[in-house]
Amino acid sequence: MSGYLTTHVLDTARGCPAEGIRILLYRVSGTSRRKIAEAVTNADGRTDAPILPEAGFSVGTYELVFCAGAYLRATGQVAKEPLFLDEIPLRFGASDGAAHYHVPLLLSPFGYSTYRGS
Repeated sequence: MSGYLTTHVLDTARGCPAEGIRILLYRVSGTSRRKIAEAVTNADGRTDAPILPEAGFSVGTYELVFCAGAYLRATGQVAKEPLFLDEIPLRFGASDGAAHYHVPLLLSPFGYSTYRGS
């Protein structure tokens, strides 16, 4: 079995999944990056399918960019512009070509965290 990548977003300020967040996925090589996928979170805060399925997955460096600003505005969590958090990049390495990498985002208007999930 080949590896693959999944993600989800939880709104920790409201205590619910974050629906409608656009997520971009880049493959990083040296100082350059190339967009390889794009998805939007569903009502469960997840993408409908792995953002990077087995067929496209390989060992290397990736960057997920969570476009959180539109969501924070739409949910009324922004008082002033510019936003403290708008686009949130998470760069990480995948060293096991047969593993499932799950990289979630826990989001609030003034902070976020991530981890390697299962």
